[in-house]
Amino acid sequence: MKLKHLTIAFLGLLFLGSCKSALEKKTWKEGILVDQFIYEQAPYPSCHSVTIVEATNGDLVSAWFGGKHERNPDVCIYVAIKPKGSDKFNEAIQVADGVMPDGKRFPTWNPVLYQIPNGDLMLFYKIGPKPSEWWGVLKRSSDDGKTWSEAEKMPDGFLGPIKNKPVLLSNGTLLLPSSTEGNGWHLRMESTPDFGKTWVMGDTISRGKQKINAIQPSILFHKDGSIQAIGRTRNRAVFSTFSKDNGKTWSDLELIGLPQNNSGTDAVTLQNGKHVLVYNHVLPPGNETKGPRTPLNVSVSDDGINWKAALVLEDSNISQYSYPSIIQSKDGMVHIVYTWRRQKLKYVKVDPKKLKALPIKNGIWPGEEGKVVKAVKAEEE
Repeated sequence: MKLKHLTIAFLGLLFLGSCKSALEKKTWKEGILVDQFIYEQAPYPSCHSVTIVEATNGDLVSAWFGGKHERNPDVCIYVAIKPKGSDKFNEAIQVADGVMPDGKRFPTWNPVLYQIPNGDLMLFYKIGPKPSEWWGVLKRSSDDGKTWSEAEKMPDGFLGPIKNKPVLLSNGTLLLPSSTEGNGWHLRMESTPDFGKTWVMGDTISRGKQKINAIQPSILFHKDGSIQAIGRTRNRAVFSTFSKDNGKTWSDLELIGLPQNNSGTDAVTLQNGKHVLVYNHVLPPGNETKGPRTPLNVSVSDDGINWKAALVLEDSNISQYSYPSIIQSKDGMVHIVYTWRRQKLKYVKVDPKKLKALPIKNGIWPGEEGKVVKAVKAEEE
């Protein structure tokens, strides 16, 4: 019996030693091929909520909102294209605003791009004075994002995807991960079986026993045919919920072992079945529900519940680095875009085969036990 205990202890020391050795060699940048700004100068001082998609022709198309500041009526939607094979994005163009027929103007919000297979490129966004009062709008492009149709207001009550990309289900339905903020935070799914000719409203997802306040879900696919929604909460941890019937019904919300600072996240399931999450791995101070939007991290998982630390995209104490969007292109590369201090937008290209990940224990990023992050700039929505 003593020999068995000694053997277990020895193996434990070997494991700790190997983890320490791996941590000492980590740069937290392994796999990053490109790290650059989408633009250097813009005709507005503030930008946020960037999204990215691969168009049918292989170009990368990105969209965001920009203006004097969030909620200001001058905030418009802009689009920039990174042509296939190019090393940078073209100059951005304004593609949508919040000007009403009577001349009244509202800010625009949270664009989300989706490429219909062999069809139009869809641009979802919101118009309204604030998230609790906004409405969903849709534009389409038949030339890979170069020009856009007139705005189509979605049917009353429909908002479209709130922040993160729609996903095409095995039954041909396009699932729109959505949420509402008018009467507390609630998750729901919207869908369309025909890419926007008709719309279907899903039921509000149960907050569960913990009464989890969640918005802005991302959708992950699992090998057993189930799908998972994951994302932002006011509950200091990332939420998770599963569906076994293509998004018609969902399990009660639960919290998983990753910290949440009340900021946007995004996730994607890779071609090999692994999952990648981009988020701020930081707890709000004390018992607060909102915290600094720095650092910005990337974690990977096999099951969507247990995650390993892979990348640190930003780690300055100057906030904020936030609202990421992530996709995998046909060539297998991973593309991430995010807000950089509300002043610019970053684009990062990653080779997922080169990622080197370490286990996250008790929600603590490896090597950061006891670390406290203090942001020097107040957060916004």
